[in-house]
Amino acid sequence: MPLTTHAAEAGGPPLSLLEKAARVLSAFQTAQPRLTLTEVVQRSGLPRSSAHRILDQLVRQRWLEREGRDYRLGMGMLELGALASHHNRLRRAALPHLHALHEATGHLVHLAVLDGAEVVYVERIGGSHDSGVPSRVGGRQPAYCTAAGKAILAFSDDSAVEPVIRNGLRPRTPRTITRPEAFRSELAMVRERGVAFDYEEGFQGVFCVAAPLRGAGRAVASVSVCGNGVHRELERIAPAVRGCTRSVWQAMFGPGQRTRKREQETAVAGVPEPLMDNMMSWLRTSEWM
Repeated sequence: MPLTTHAAEAGGPPLSLLEKAARVLSAFQTAQPRLTLTEVVQRSGLPRSSAHRILDQLVRQRWLEREGRDYRLGMGMLELGALASHHNRLRRAALPHLHALHEATGHLVHLAVLDGAEVVYVERIGGSHDSGVPSRVGGRQPAYCTAAGKAILAFSDDSAVEPVIRNGLRPRTPRTITRPEAFRSELAMVRERGVAFDYEEGFQGVFCVAAPLRGAGRAVASVSVCGNGVHRELERIAPAVRGCTRSVWQAMFGPGQRTRKREQETAVAGVPEPLMDNMMSWLRTSEWM
C-alpha cells in the first residue's frame, strides 16, 4: 500500500532529495512496466509537484524514460543493474551450474537470497513450458511459502526466522503453512533432509524443491527447481538440486577447500543486493542533483 506524505513524514524530519528519489524509483517495483505521474504520486506518497520534478531529473539522468504521459525504467538503471550483476561473485559462480541443472531437469531454476521476510530472485533460468511460474529476476516472494525461502530459513538463526513468523504466515493457497509451530516443524524437517519442498504453498499448480547454499554454517542463498505439475518429480530432482549447491559452493571457495567459520560468516558479502540497494549505494558516493 502506498504511503501518504503525512504518514511518511509524521514525527520525523522532512525527506531528503535522495529519499524522495528512492521513493519515486521504488514506485516502479511492480509488474506494471509503465506508470503515469498520478500513479507515481499514489505509490510514492509524495506531493505531485515533488514527484514531477524528480521524475524529470531522473529522465535527464537516463534512469527513467518518458513516452507521452507514461514513465518507465530507463537504460541508465539497466546499465547499473547489469554492472552489479556482472561483478557479483555469487551469481558468477552459480550461473554455469544453474544452466546445467536446468538442462538436467528440464524445469525452471532459481537462485535466491533472503531479504528480511522475503526471498529475492537473483537468477531465473527456464523454458516456456514453465512460463506459468510467476517469478522474475529481482522479483520477491514471501519466504515462508516458497521452497527457496524455507531452505535458507532452515539453516538460519532465530534472528532471521522469528521476524518472518511475526510478520504473519498468511494463507496464499489452501496448502500454505500458517501455524507458527507447524512452520518451525517444517524447518526442522528441511534440516533433516537437506532440501525444502513447496507443494502449491505459494501458488496453486506450482511445485518446487530447493537446497541451501552453505558450507558448515548458515545458508547464504538457495537454488530451487520449480514447475507446473512437477510434484511427482520433486523427490527425483532433489539430489540434483543438492549437487548443484555443492558445486556452486566449491566454485566460490575451491574444491576440497576447508572453509573456515569466518569465511562462512562473511560469505553473505558476496550475496547480491536488490537493484535498488545497488543503485542507492552508488548514489551515496556520487554527486547527483
